[in-house]
Formats: sequence, C-alpha cells, structure tokens
Amino acid sequence: MSGKTEFKHVPVLLEECIENLNIKRNGVYIDGTIGSAGHSGEIIKHLGRDGLLIGIDQDENAIRAAMEILTNVTCKVKLIRDNFSNLKYILEDFGIEGFDGLLLDLGVSSHQLDEAERGFSYMHDAPLDMRMDNRNSLTARDVVNNYTEKDLEKIIKNYGEERWAKRIAQFIVKSRMDGEIITTHQLVGIIKRAIPKGARTKGPHPAKRTFQAIRIEVNRELDVIEGTIKAAVERLNVNGRICIITFHSLEDRIVKNTFKYLANPCDCPQEFPVCRCNKEPAIKIITRKPITPTEKELETNPRSRSAKLRVAEKI
Repeated sequence: MSGKTEFKHVPVLLEECIENLNIKRNGVYIDGTIGSAGHSGEIIKHLGRDGLLIGIDQDENAIRAAMEILTNVTCKVKLIRDNFSNLKYILEDFGIEGFDGLLLDLGVSSHQLDEAERGFSYMHDAPLDMRMDNRNSLTARDVVNNYTEKDLEKIIKNYGEERWAKRIAQFIVKSRMDGEIITTHQLVGIIKRAIPKGARTKGPHPAKRTFQAIRIEVNRELDVIEGTIKAAVERLNVNGRICIITFHSLEDRIVKNTFKYLANPCDCPQEFPVCRCNKEPAIKIITRKPITPTEKELETNPRSRSAKLRVAEKI
C-alpha cells in the first residue's frame, strides 16, 4: 500500500448504532468492520475500565489507522486483522466466552474507494484488484480474465443486479481475446460499449453495478453474512445486541432473512397445525423495518443514502 491516503471513513448511522447497542460500561463489544474506528471511537466513550472493545478488519490500513486512533483510552482494546466470518475463532483465541454487542458496517469503505491503486473505483484508472485483504489470492483481474462468460453473466446479474449482464459478459470475453484486461478504465470502456447509449444516460454510472458485482465476488462479501450472524448469536450474552448496516438490497435481504429465521426457527412443514420441532427462538427483532439516515445525515454524508440498519437482541 502506498500510505498516501489517510484512512478516513465517516461513520454511518452513528447515533442510531450507539443507541441500539445498549452499551454496558463493563461489557464486551465487537466492531467487526472497524475501518478508521468511526463507530468504535464512540463505543469506547461508553465503556469503563473493565469494558472491552474488540476491533476486527481484514484491511491492514484499517487496523493501522484504528491502532493510532484508539490510544490512551479508558477501556481495554484488542485489534486483530481478520475477517469477521472468523468471529468464533477470534473469540476463542482471546479466551472470551460471551460478548454483549456486535456491530457490522458492511460493504466497501470510503477510503478503499478513494485509494486509487486498490482498484475499487470506476472513477480512477488503476490495476484491477479490489481485494479488501491483499493476502487473498483472487483479484478482480482474475475474475475478469479467467471466468467463463456464463459465470461472469451470473455474478454481474446476481451481485450487481445489472439488466445488461449478458451483454457486458459477452463484451468482456470478446475484448480479452485481444489481450488481457488489466486496468479499471479498460473495464469501464468495455462496459460502456456493452450498454446501449440510451441506457447509459439514465441512473448511476454505467460501471457501478458491474464493479459492485466483481468486488463482492472477489471478497466473498455475501457468503459470510449468514454464518457470521448465526455464530455471533451463539456467543452473544442474553440481552446482547447485533447491529448490522447494509448498503444494498442483497446484503439487507440476507440480514433480514437470517434474523427472521433465528427469531422463528420452526422448520415444520406448513401443513402442520402446530409446531412439533420445538426449536426455541434465539433472538427478538428490534427493528421490524430498517432504520435509515435522517435528512440531516444525508446532507452531511451522501454515502449514507442507501444505508439500512437492522437490530436484533439475544433472548
């Protein structure tokens, strides 16, 4: 990493997260996507000397920034570079049986988009990378140049919800026959050629959905959400809270459905008049509808526009 860009990330729905975490002064709280400690910096203000904050992030720059920010604090702090999907093993390594709250702010951070060489943004010309954790082997370059046309269409359609997925996949495969696609602007040019001119003039940047899809594929972003929630609920103390911020419908749907299952885990056939499986609910859902940003927040932080916060409590 170049280190040229200061790691900054404006915390989304900050007040709402702090309120819904119901922070106990001596509790144990986990920020599974610590970033530049925007949310964590507020969490620690509510913790006493015996309180513990565990910060997790797979981005080395995020952990470095959090280390600098979370100094000279009253509570105890443990930081680890890892993926939040390994929560169970992280807690075991730290010798922690249970905890009182988990916060996940999903998706790509503002810093990752702004740091051009990471290849996340369609606005900057850079090598096709998009790895949140540069220790992982799969890159956007691998996806674009090695995936079959069928697989490219599938991820662009499913992860990007892109109506022109088939054409974009066809154009990518055709273009790479003339040479490897290695930069973000090469890919942007291909996407623009694939999408009819009339469709390009409306809505967001024509490359936005495809870049989102490839990023999600590279980082397995959707694969880890459900398992992480279930693992967290197992270790969550009674009355502990899980707060999850999502930024697009795919993430939100997984969170919503996982919460719903854990709140009503019955898997009896629909024709059964009463439940016979005797599975007990593990959580109660605090937010029947997701919490969204206020007009004031939207004015000061446009990135929060698509954010949704869902909250559940262990019972």
